Amino acid sequence: MWNEHLRSVEKSQTLLLNEQSRNLEDAGQEVFKFGFGQSPFPPLASAVDALRDHAGRKDYTPVQGLPTLRAKVAEFHKSVDGFDVTADQVLVAPGSKILLYTVLAAFERADVFIPAPAWVSYAPQARLLGHTAIKLPTAFEQRWRIDAQALTKAVQRKADPSVPSVLILNYPGNPDGLSYTDAELQALALACRRHNVLVISDEIYGLLHHSGEHVSLARHHPHGTIVTSGLSKWCGAGGWRLGVALLPRALPGAFKDTLLGIASETYSCASTPVQMAACSAYEVHREVRDYLAHQRRLLGTLGRWVATELNAASVQVHPPQGGFYLFPDFSPLARKLERIGVHTSQDLCSRLLAETGVVLLPGDAFGMRPQHLCARLAYVDFDGPRALARSAQLGLNCALAPTEFETLFGKTTRGIRKLTQWLAAL
Repeated sequence: MWNEHLRSVEKSQTLLLNEQSRNLEDAGQEVFKFGFGQSPFPPLASAVDALRDHAGRKDYTPVQGLPTLRAKVAEFHKSVDGFDVTADQVLVAPGSKILLYTVLAAFERADVFIPAPAWVSYAPQARLLGHTAIKLPTAFEQRWRIDAQALTKAVQRKADPSVPSVLILNYPGNPDGLSYTDAELQALALACRRHNVLVISDEIYGLLHHSGEHVSLARHHPHGTIVTSGLSKWCGAGGWRLGVALLPRALPGAFKDTLLGIASETYSCASTPVQMAACSAYEVHREVRDYLAHQRRLLGTLGRWVATELNAASVQVHPPQGGFYLFPDFSPLARKLERIGVHTSQDLCSRLLAETGVVLLPGDAFGMRPQHLCARLAYVDFDGPRALARSAQLGLNCALAPTEFETLFGKTTRGIRKLTQWLAAL
């Protein structure tokens, strides 16, 4: 029968968790939605206006994207990331997720190196395409970062050196909220050059680096880095599905032709009205700079508070550097958790949901061992439009008062306290 020959593909755990959370809320249970990583902030106002103005556009655009948008994206990233990129190097698609898949699909065979913990879709995409997904384990003590030495050893252990090597690097990271230092990036770039490793640098959270100090790997490895980004995180527009890839200037023409060929046979192009809205978003002017600065201030302030509360509850977690995630490690509480029947990250998240309403995504979804008691926490369950408006009203030179902190982030703070109280009662 035909159904005996289907691929085995699990539904994305992040999307599944979002549906489960909705179901619990519909049943009347208070749920603290720390499992699904969606920006709490409204899209940039000028982009919303542009989307409205161009809603009637129904024409197909060039597969690579609107020339005007590609030029704006190139100028924008040249300004904010400091590396030279032209419109011809920009590829626009309906989301960065499909761009990652398209780049991997360009290879007949590849060894895809994925530092763990890693975003849930990297390994499944590689396996769907018949590639070998190779996990590069990291640890809390390493700040969940991969280093040049570990990459070098992994490449040297390849079964077939002739198979292309691709490293997927994501920072600030999902699920950990951490970044790389400039020195770490330089060392990684050197290792990639020595071993001919193509890097897909997923920098979708780069503009949400809390101190605005994101450095793209493309500055150190320009000939072998494909940078992916888009509107979903920094512009609060995940459902608009607008992603961009910045291709190396030295990328062989045949590679780019392959990417465009795959795009033309799959997604054709990104939505035209959304591309017009993106033309407005990718403007280097004060509205965009202020919009980003207020998001960074709010996310950084809240993320550090959450990390402090968890550390006080004997949970290992690094303060975030960007985005809106933490990757708490509950290992110091392993013996207490074992006494109540919690042996895996799945057990931990199930008990938390049932007994506190706190939703976390278990660590094994991110490539960790099931027995490693870790999980992703997305601290985005608050009224983003209200917080953004209040931050703008205060101005960037005025800190949030403790009373305002509770008012703006009330549900998140309440959920974290539910979590820490549950841990204290073990």
